[in-house]
Amino acid sequence: MSEEEFRAIALSMPGAAESSHMGHPDFRTALAAGSRSKRGKIFATLIDDEAGEVGVVMLTPQEQAALIAEAPGVFEPVSGKWGEGGATRVLLKRAGKRLVRRAVEMAWRGKGGGAGKSQMADRK
Repeated sequence: MSEEEFRAIALSMPGAAESSHMGHPDFRTALAAGSRSKRGKIFATLIDDEAGEVGVVMLTPQEQAALIAEAPGVFEPVSGKWGEGGATRVLLKRAGKRLVRRAVEMAWRGKGGGAGKSQMADRK
């Protein structure tokens, strides 16, 4: 999977928008009604590192553990406290679209996209 394919999946989430944080592209949920923030919550990012092209999805620790158990060569925790909290690296060159779409949707939903339920069932 390429960065562009990851980007397309992230931006296919309803209300998602691309922005930038610390020099990396990020993908955010739509703003909640009445929010004081100027931007939605980050649910995914793209980075380049020693592993090549890497996506990061913001999951719960339980979701992270389940995905790592299912596909240990594709998913791994981000180092440090972020990883302990569920931030999960996606090694794009090893990742399939279906699995990445599921992980991105979990992250999007977890950050408020879809108010906790899947909005994507109609789109498959």
